[in-house]
Amino acid sequence: MKVKTVGEHTAGIWTWERKTERNWTGKSQIIGEDSLHRRAAISSGLSPHSAPAAALAMEFQSPSSDKLQPVKQYPPPASPSSSSSTSSSAANIRLWKPAAQRNLRNQWSKLASLRRDWVSSSSTARSHATSLVNSYLSQMYMSSMELGVLSDMPGIRKKASLKLFKQQELQRNNLLASYKDLVDIVTRMVYTSKSMRCYVKGMSNSPLSQFSISAEIQDDSGDGGGVSVFSFWPISQYELLAKELVEMFVSELNLKRLLLMELLSLGHENVSEISDLNWSDEFYPGEFDYLAICNLYSDKDSQPVLPSFGKCNAEIGSLQPQHKQDRDVLQVYLTTWIAEVNIERSRVDDILSLVGAEMCVTIT
Repeated sequence: MKVKTVGEHTAGIWTWERKTERNWTGKSQIIGEDSLHRRAAISSGLSPHSAPAAALAMEFQSPSSDKLQPVKQYPPPASPSSSSSTSSSAANIRLWKPAAQRNLRNQWSKLASLRRDWVSSSSTARSHATSLVNSYLSQMYMSSMELGVLSDMPGIRKKASLKLFKQQELQRNNLLASYKDLVDIVTRMVYTSKSMRCYVKGMSNSPLSQFSISAEIQDDSGDGGGVSVFSFWPISQYELLAKELVEMFVSELNLKRLLLMELLSLGHENVSEISDLNWSDEFYPGEFDYLAICNLYSDKDSQPVLPSFGKCNAEIGSLQPQHKQDRDVLQVYLTTWIAEVNIERSRVDDILSLVGAEMCVTIT
């Protein structure tokens, strides 16, 4: 049914006419009825111009008119609490990301710097080990060495052997100091690899957001809920790569400790100052504390973890040092020290390259 309302203005009096058209053949017109509605509107304080609306309202409220159906609202409005929590979480992520990005850049820069320190300290230790081996071999072959005109000098061989022994002791101390530096470097690597996460510092609702590498809030995982930090990777991916890299250096440190035990135990049979070293001995004060951080010390066995040689592991009996070693064996020790068989250099370079590409920086 269509409803049309027509208004006319004659001599200052509004006359409203409503026409009703029906679907069947007949047509009915109701004229002058709306003027009553207009008067009712004026009497109730409404504007005369609102008379058409008032007329329509009265018509719809009449029993004979069709009933209007209420309009349904969907979907239901979001809960204020859920929308506020979502916006708060998004705001926290926006604040967390820059701090997490800075922390990751710093930690991976530290790992690259520690790797360079390792290369330098390992090379220095190899030089001391070479000098130590040379001093030892010179002492071992002193009795059969041709001295020429110096052979007639009284006590020349004994004096020369004592001189070589002092040189060996000096290189022995230098080698132990270099090994101590390597232990310190690997310990810092372990700490760095475990400092990839970024935690909220202080109260989470504080207007000034601060972040730390140590957790202060119980429910804070430090990974931003697993979101990507730069382009694609979450923090867990950086942790996996850091762990893979650091484990190479931890394994190499364990092997170098075995070589160190053999080299420090070298001594001539006529020199009694050389003391025995065993695998279960602490090579310097506090060594076991650092090895425990690197998971290289067993509290159950009360000694450092034994090196692993593929499918067969070393046993205590096979790790007893020898005071006398052949030239060829010592050459193998030095070559093994230089080779660093547990560190896959190409893989280390790949890891640093991949991480640098993800963070859009160069890590060397």
